[in-house]
Amino acid sequence: MAKTIEQWQQLIIDQLAANNIQVSGSRTSIRRLWTYVFAYCTWALEQLFDLHKQDVTDQIANMKPHSLRWYRTKSMLFQFGYALIEDTDQYDNTLLTPEQIEASKIIKYCAVNEAANESRLIIKIATEDNNGVLAPIEENELVSFKQYLADVKDAGNTITITNYLPDILDLETIIYYDPLLIAADGTNILDGLKPVDIAINKHLKELPFNGVLILASLVDSLQNVPGVEIPHIVKASSSWINPTTGGYGAPQVIGVYKIPESGYFKVTDFSKITYVPYG
Repeated sequence: MAKTIEQWQQLIIDQLAANNIQVSGSRTSIRRLWTYVFAYCTWALEQLFDLHKQDVTDQIANMKPHSLRWYRTKSMLFQFGYALIEDTDQYDNTLLTPEQIEASKIIKYCAVNEAANESRLIIKIATEDNNGVLAPIEENELVSFKQYLADVKDAGNTITITNYLPDILDLETIIYYDPLLIAADGTNILDGLKPVDIAINKHLKELPFNGVLILASLVDSLQNVPGVEIPHIVKASSSWINPTTGGYGAPQVIGVYKIPESGYFKVTDFSKITYVPYG
């Protein structure tokens, strides 16, 4: 564990004392100021060493072949519209600007897992639309991405790519509200916005891609909305794309938590939120 500046300074003072060199307790003492200068420099150098060590560790972990993290890193490095250097898994970006490189990296979110009952990798991906909302990549982009994975993956590995529209989250909720702050239709009295709807979307946006939606955590987020006294989720359910039919399946009840099949959720209907004045 890295030492603080104060700990380094005390070590220097103790070492000086061991050599019969006394340091005044006054903060304006020249000798004490010099011990602080050397302590700060030592602390800064230690921070740089720690950052370098972490960077090297991360690079080794990301470069390690056959790992799930390696496949995620490779997926995120996919550049739509560009070919790999022959017989490699690298792009030649020497003639591209940083803006062109960034624009070609269309995979903005990715999660890689192993199938439960067979030797198969499941790679979930998503991009962002012009409004920063998560969305699947286009069909022609998906075709290119599949070829890219076929070129870079380990021989013999079977991969399933999940590039779906978001799981639809359905919430039947009762909001007990403060009539001084929120109107009967759920709008904020001062600005006319619907803070509960905004809080739900914000909570879903802040979930890690392919992260767990915990209903208790969603309730906590709603509890922090000004004017919301008691948020009560009566029933939560979700539906997702059926790969066989290409459409959404029947909603399934969420008990305590749920990992989205597509990697992310979206609420399309807030009409099942009921507002009841509190007190």
